Amino acid sequence: MKVAIGTLNPAKVNAVKECLDKLGSFTFSSANVSSGVADQPFSDEETIQGAVNRALHAREEENADIGIGLEGGMIETDEGFFLCNWGALSVQGMDPIIAGGARIPLPEEIGREVKSGMELKLVMDGYANKENVSHKEGAVGIFTGGLVTRKEMFKHICLLLFGQYFYQIKQK
Repeated sequence: MKVAIGTLNPAKVNAVKECLDKLGSFTFSSANVSSGVADQPFSDEETIQGAVNRALHAREEENADIGIGLEGGMIETDEGFFLCNWGALSVQGMDPIIAGGARIPLPEEIGREVKSGMELKLVMDGYANKENVSHKEGAVGIFTGGLVTRKEMFKHICLLLFGQYFYQIKQK
């Protein structure tokens, strides 16, 4: 069975690879596809839509059996700004399966910069004084002292997606 992810981001690609290693025998590819949403999603709905679009486009572009889309975003609540992360799994003839990941608060100054129009990945590079944070530990890795990385968070989402998929197949 061929699985394709709709990104070239190493943190997301490696998350799916590790998930598939745990699940069994799959072939894997990645494709640079559009999320169809803003470069910086700013709601759960927009982040979910980006994940779904990536899953659908990856499956179609790579002629895969399963498409995976992983999307990171940010939300604003009465309690402040939070990271949000969503994933989607696409299979021909089924509604997309979705799952969400961890949420942690962001410092107010980071939230304000992102809300003003900057991408979180650029803000985080400056904040952490590092390059390509989004391809490595991610904001979640910075703000958890490396205990949870972006790859690990997205791997968990991937396992949630496949778990739901296997459950739905078993129910048919």
